[in-house]
Amino acid sequence: MNQGRIWTVVKPTVGLPLFLGTVLVIAILVHLALINNTDWFPAYWNG
Repeated sequence: MNQGRIWTVVKPTVGLPLFLGTVLVIAILVHLALINNTDWFPAYWNG
């Protein structure tokens, strides 16, 4: 692993949930932006 030394600074029990939580928030924001700014995306979700 190229960046393996990061875990000497940040514990994996803190860093991994923080990273995954950030990815989750970005994904939710992208979906909300699609829902609010397009006509086809809400129709796609409703079938």
